[in-house]
Amino acid sequence: MAEIKTLADEIRSQIKKPSKKPQKDKVRIDGGEILERLETYDNSGFKSMVHVRFDEKTAQTLNHFKMATGIDVTKLVAFAVQDLFDHYPELKSIIKQFIQNSYL
Repeated sequence: MAEIKTLADEIRSQIKKPSKKPQKDKVRIDGGEILERLETYDNSGFKSMVHVRFDEKTAQTLNHFKMATGIDVTKLVAFAVQDLFDHYPELKSIIKQFIQNSYL
């Protein structure tokens, strides 16, 4: 009976041990440049807040992303929106045109 307890204790201790390589490092290897860009993106001085809605699956993915990488969802969304406007300047043109037309 004592041998079974010892074996069970040994198995429990192995299960509780953290893996030698954290999951966060595995994600970095696969994510490469984009994760580095996200980590270095500084949104600490941002004061404006926007309430956004996501479908349940996307919200869960965002939460899992935070757990996997340690990158806050707010930072990810701010980065994504900035990147969207940088890559599609026509969006800014639409906004500029609307503002000009609304002041006429």
